[in-house]
Amino acid sequence: MIDQSTGTTQPSLLDGDLQQRLQAVKAVLLDVDGVLTDGSIYYDHTGREMKRFHVADGLGIELLRHAGLRVAILSGRVSEAIARRAAELKIAETYQGVRDKKAQIEKLRQQWEMKAEELLYIGDDLNDLPAFEAVGVRVAVANAVQELKEQAHYITRTPGGSGAVREVCEWLLKARGQWNQAVEEYLQSRREGTGSG
Repeated sequence: MIDQSTGTTQPSLLDGDLQQRLQAVKAVLLDVDGVLTDGSIYYDHTGREMKRFHVADGLGIELLRHAGLRVAILSGRVSEAIARRAAELKIAETYQGVRDKKAQIEKLRQQWEMKAEELLYIGDDLNDLPAFEAVGVRVAVANAVQELKEQAHYITRTPGGSGAVREVCEWLLKARGQWNQAVEEYLQSRREGTGSG
């Protein structure tokens, strides 16, 4: 495990093994509360739920797409804010109100005709533990519960909602040698006006 919060590498996963796992990844699956957000829930005067997202995460997700990786959102909650942010980021596969994330991942895996080893999941809380069982690369954000961190291959330096997803996207693409090409394609899409964000 690589723990970016301390800068130490745990012996539970060898660098070569982790590198092989990262090369196999074809899709990145994201939790929302505590990962894409800081976990806070706000309500306006009408009772409508609001969430705060970090723009850097959106750019990271777009870079993943430029590298040919699929992205999906799995959230235990249901929120208009999640649907809106997913639409802005062009994430078609957004699943809300998911009670059994492991089962949902298995369905996605079959739909995409992928192996568990080809999936990376980013989570923060106890309800993400079953999801970790269904993927090849397990990532916990800095603010994750200890139980999740103990099962993670990588722990971010950045907390959820503050650019943790962007950190993972950059780490993954650089490890795979795809960073420069993804950045170039992103910049080209901005020049052509076809990018999201």
